[in-house]
Amino acid sequence: MNVAINPPRGKRSHFYIRLGTVLGGALALLILSLMWWWDHEPAPLDTPATSAETARAAGRTPATGSATVRTLAAVAGALLDKRGGYLSNDMLSPGALMDNVPNWEFGVLVQVRDLSKALRNDFSRSQTQSVEDSDLAEADPLFSSPSDRWLLPSSESQYRKGIAHLDAYLTRIENPASGVNFYARADNLVDWLAVVEKRLGSLSQRLSASAGQAVLDTNPDSTGEVGPDGLTVVRTPWTKIDDVFYEARGSTWALLQFLKAVEVDFDRVLRDKNALVSLRQIIRELEETQAPLGSPIVLNGTPFGFFANHSLVMANYISRANAAIIDLRRLLERG
Repeated sequence: MNVAINPPRGKRSHFYIRLGTVLGGALALLILSLMWWWDHEPAPLDTPATSAETARAAGRTPATGSATVRTLAAVAGALLDKRGGYLSNDMLSPGALMDNVPNWEFGVLVQVRDLSKALRNDFSRSQTQSVEDSDLAEADPLFSSPSDRWLLPSSESQYRKGIAHLDAYLTRIENPASGVNFYARADNLVDWLAVVEKRLGSLSQRLSASAGQAVLDTNPDSTGEVGPDGLTVVRTPWTKIDDVFYEARGSTWALLQFLKAVEVDFDRVLRDKNALVSLRQIIRELEETQAPLGSPIVLNGTPFGFFANHSLVMANYISRANAAIIDLRRLLERG
């Protein structure tokens, strides 16, 4: 006669507790590992140089605009194909627990939207009465889709469609028989740089507000607290400091790639205006914004305190780049 012997209830509960602890610890370790692996900014692209070398290797002159369009498509693709993919619309762990990379993605996306709009409205048109390009007319609103949409159509699917339209436009400008052109004129470049100037100015102000910024209250309807000297202190909440920092990192990363492409496509214009050195100086300033962060967190020390303030350092480089862009734009506007 066989008798089944069951372990005591207390020992069984201990076993399940230990099993749950081990499984929970393994899951937490997996999530933390993925967060560490995904918390990565892509390296700078070499798309403009590759585009020119490929054309020359094929025995033809690089098509005007090919470097800019190819770089725009590559930067948009980097949002989707980097480590962890696109995280801004993730609803599950570990993507939903991360904020640095999604803010970096948003900074990149803003620059992608600005350049795609400039392509649609300026670079692809010979004059204001010209008909807009059909592919660029599709790409522009696709890149303007919300960055955090996970329901169908998701943000990723919309951006991939936008990249496909950019590729179609690129194929046509590289085919002389298509009759499609990219107009690398000084006035078109000036219009886009004016938008870039505003983006960098806003980022610089938001970064500077990490340490508090006393400003004159010029809004007569303001309900904020204003001191007797007419000054009010604008300060970024401490929970948002790293968000603004990584948005600035993403925005300057994308802009750096675009300006390198501009150097290729607008070479003749820049040389005619003696502006090539000015553009290269802007590129050098933006390269400084991509230096590795030597700290596990974004430090927010006082301006002349013992600890660093990474936001103020980033604001310094961006302000210098922005000042150089203003000078470049004025130089291009001269006859």
